[in-house]
Amino acid sequence: MNHKTRNNDPNFNLSTTTIPSYNEFEPGPRHASSPLTPESPKQFLNHVDRGVYVIKDLSQDPGPLEERLPFQTPKRPQDITFTTPDSGRLTTPVQEHGQLESPHLFLSPVDKGVYIINSTLGSSQTSIPQIHDSNHVTRNDSHGGETSNEKFPMANKNETPYTERKPPDRRQVFGVDENKERGNWTGRLDFLLSMLGYCVGLGNIWRFPYLCYRNGGGAFLLPFVIMMLLIGIPLFYLEAALGQFCSRGPTTCWEFAPLFKGLGIAMVIVSGLTSIYYNVLITWAVLYFFSSFTSDLPWSNCDNKWNTKDCSLKLPRINCVGSYQKFPNGTCYSKNVFQGIWNETVFKNVTGRRRVSPTEEYWNNEFLSISSGIDNLGEPKYELALGLLFAWILCFLCLMKGIKTTGKVVYVTAIFPYIVLIILFFRGITLKGAGTGIYFYIVPNFERLLDAKVWRDAAVQIFYSMGPGWGGLIALASYNRFHNNVFRDSLVVSLGDCLTSIFGGFVIFSFLGYMANKMNVDVQDVVTNGAGLAFVVYPEAVTSLPLPTLWSILFFLMLITLGIDSQFAMLESVLTGIVDYFPYLRPKKTFVILVISIIMYILGLPMTTPGGMYILQLMDHYVASWSLLLIGLVEILVISYIYGINRYLKDIGIMIGRPPYMCWKICWMFVSPIIICIILLFAWIDYSPVQYGSYSYPEWAEALGWLMSFVSVIFIPIAMLYKINKEDDAKGLWEKTKLLCTPSREWGPALVRHRQLVDYVEGFVVDPSQESGGHQYVNYGYDASLASHSTPDVSRHSWASGHTQTSHVSYESAV
Repeated sequence: MNHKTRNNDPNFNLSTTTIPSYNEFEPGPRHASSPLTPESPKQFLNHVDRGVYVIKDLSQDPGPLEERLPFQTPKRPQDITFTTPDSGRLTTPVQEHGQLESPHLFLSPVDKGVYIINSTLGSSQTSIPQIHDSNHVTRNDSHGGETSNEKFPMANKNETPYTERKPPDRRQVFGVDENKERGNWTGRLDFLLSMLGYCVGLGNIWRFPYLCYRNGGGAFLLPFVIMMLLIGIPLFYLEAALGQFCSRGPTTCWEFAPLFKGLGIAMVIVSGLTSIYYNVLITWAVLYFFSSFTSDLPWSNCDNKWNTKDCSLKLPRINCVGSYQKFPNGTCYSKNVFQGIWNETVFKNVTGRRRVSPTEEYWNNEFLSISSGIDNLGEPKYELALGLLFAWILCFLCLMKGIKTTGKVVYVTAIFPYIVLIILFFRGITLKGAGTGIYFYIVPNFERLLDAKVWRDAAVQIFYSMGPGWGGLIALASYNRFHNNVFRDSLVVSLGDCLTSIFGGFVIFSFLGYMANKMNVDVQDVVTNGAGLAFVVYPEAVTSLPLPTLWSILFFLMLITLGIDSQFAMLESVLTGIVDYFPYLRPKKTFVILVISIIMYILGLPMTTPGGMYILQLMDHYVASWSLLLIGLVEILVISYIYGINRYLKDIGIMIGRPPYMCWKICWMFVSPIIICIILLFAWIDYSPVQYGSYSYPEWAEALGWLMSFVSVIFIPIAMLYKINKEDDAKGLWEKTKLLCTPSREWGPALVRHRQLVDYVEGFVVDPSQESGGHQYVNYGYDASLASHSTPDVSRHSWASGHTQTSHVSYESAV
């Protein structure tokens, strides 16, 4: 575990959190020259960068400090000298040319001691190591004009520093960005609804109910809830807190362990690949939605050009009795006229034909025009291509201003599905046979709890539903205000996602029970998974309801709003990852999301072909399967054991006001990683090739699927090798690895006033921007005679300390 900051001096003993207000050091009017004497440093301070400066006299023994410096001390140009006129005054003509002020040239005539300059940050405070020393600064009381003998003692390396500070102001002001450069959520509920919309997606409606039925009904709820408590909520909380603490997206939040930056790239790739086919699903829902605006739904009968002789309405089930004549092939005739089928099983076995519902024929023959396999794609269907274009235009319009637009859209897209679910629930439970469907959904079969596949399905569903490992949680949380209660939001969203899945199962199975009763078959004969449930089973159920057009419109509008929220979050994680990695693109965010939308639309066009369904099924099976588990495992291990779980708990503590409970530490260090390892191992052992219905994919398609799995996680070792190769601050593989597992200077909260709260890390850099190399040592505005001299820039490793050659006075800046 690393508790220090990379390249920081372990003996540096000035602890800084926040800074108090000292009005007497407010800069006054600037004149052409200012008298500066060692006995009166306050006039000097008016012309110095605000901050806390420790001035030490090293004229006797400058060596020890220089030896403690973790980098080479920058040198002042030899030809720069101070000019001291008569009466011991130092002239410093000020030129208003906008140069950055710097204290480096003004250290020589100043007494050693601690100076706090122009630090007006409201109610915050700075903690300064207190020691007993005779050297102090006498300051004027700016209010009463009297002289106060308050001391600013000098630090003593032989005494232990201590911190005194008031509790930080945790009030959040909505409507005004806390982080001006990056932006924040505008409304109080923007983040909560965005996270809820991200987690509650299509899988809650068409995947969870099927898994629940297949794995023991109500008994499946037990492993699902256990996995949510031991994996889902801990990982959700872990990622959300990470994004909020550093205000960075998935590609740049790894400064606490730069060696593992490839994790962020893997997350962005997983989200990007999933976004490609996920928007195709939304396209299908959009086209079904528009197709519902008709008095006769197009999938309600068998009299259309796409229907075949096997359409179920042409092969009705009948009781072949009385004057009806039974035939051995399962058919029934009356006076040599076909009447229907008396035994569907016999009919299927003898003739090789099967009854196909009109909704299934519409889905396969008209909507998809599905081909024979993935090796027979065909040309894109213009209806699907235009629908996909519409879906991407919708995504672009909602993301063109980043969170400022999505934060408003989610008030509709996150709330509306619940309204529709409630309406459909009350309609469903009033249907004949609904009780049978609900019984199949919730009746427990506790014997299935002994099956390891049940526990694996529960854990995998947690990753699919709650979204850890995708990068979306980090991206959305990075726009939070620093003191947002991320623990509360994590619990609310996690429980909301779980309850939505359970409630959605009641809705779906009430309609399945009605459908089974209407078809006179068992519920298990109509239960299916994924797209088949949404676009075949449910549309057939609504055709027999009063006002079928209304229920069809509501259902597919619910699917659109469920899917679009998750799509927004996945695209936001891609967008945030790109603009964080390339900050110069942040002002061009609209252009970036336009380029992303165009590229992903082109990549999604193959799924609008007759063979596109096979591509979508292949991507859904491989893109976010075991690779997602591996990303989550590495992430939690890096934070717990490399960055240090104790430091991470303290990081969360300064955000929400209290450290997390011990149970979170236990989950993050032991429980969650062990469970993920077991599930990942089982997923590899129990691997089975992907299938779509009865269609088996060729070997080259299987290889393509594995390639899509590896294309994300392969960047984890690639990034490691790249970082080690580029690291030049250490020699040897092991030294470079250790250095790259240490937090960089830039790691921490985005704003200085929040970084000042990190007083539990030795050598923590409060203001990395002051060490980024953008400033220079010499401020030419104070002496025109210096303007002709060249001054070297300060590298990011040498801004924290400086040493003047002539006066043997050094400064250490805490801000």
